[in-house]
Amino acid sequence: MEKKALNNILIRKASGEQEPFAVEKLIRSLRNAGAEEDIIQQVTSDIQAWIYDGVSTKQIYSRAFTLLRKKKNQVASRYKLKQGMMELGPTGYPFEHFVGHIMHRMGYSVEVGQTLQGHCVTHEVDVVATQDKQLHFVECKYGQTAERIQNVKVPLYIRARVDDLIRKRKEMPEYAGFSFHGWVVTNTRFTSDATDYGTCSGLKLLSWDYPLGNGLKDLIDREKIYPITVLKNLSKSQKQNLMERHIVTCRQLLDDPELLAPLGLSTDKTKTLLKEIREIL
Repeated sequence: MEKKALNNILIRKASGEQEPFAVEKLIRSLRNAGAEEDIIQQVTSDIQAWIYDGVSTKQIYSRAFTLLRKKKNQVASRYKLKQGMMELGPTGYPFEHFVGHIMHRMGYSVEVGQTLQGHCVTHEVDVVATQDKQLHFVECKYGQTAERIQNVKVPLYIRARVDDLIRKRKEMPEYAGFSFHGWVVTNTRFTSDATDYGTCSGLKLLSWDYPLGNGLKDLIDREKIYPITVLKNLSKSQKQNLMERHIVTCRQLLDDPELLAPLGLSTDKTKTLLKEIREIL
């Protein structure tokens, strides 16, 4: 049977929808991961020769990642970033600490998991970030699958909570001269209604690819804050051990290798792991 033209092949997205295969998207993702042009050419040639109708984007990603890992480990780790974010679970707590690390890297003073008094009631706030008399209240919405899209109900609810917190602080003399901001951060995506409401209400929304050019993926790449879940030299249980101790970024391990001590790694294994981290960062 004659093979279909590439642009006529339909691939299956995580949502179940189908779309024509676009090699340009694959090339862009490989380039964003830092792959060199010759490696990009080799991987895309393999995928183009192998791809077939109905294949899932997850299967394409898995094959590309395997090929990348054979070519260059650090590029493969960066390419695995989106999946790595999905593996920060099963609870949302590691994601909250991860967001805290990104904001700290951006120059904020950060506290994670705070219970704060509002004007009417108390609120659990995932991340509280302060910088230059600006106080930011951040709600983190974690999803283990790409299908978990945040709809307009999320920013509507968070706006009300943030307003209650702001009203209380405007009564407190220690916050004189401060400006106050609310955020919703997710590792998945928002619906268009959610982003429209965020813009209209003054709530800052941050998702995997929103705002355009300054989304969560862009910040991770820019600030070099990669989750430990992208590392191939740690097992799933070892990663879980670290996350339970609020160790969620590769940079934490590089800055303080003693954090690895409870894992009981051999000297050679530790050296190999730290080498992998240095290559990623």
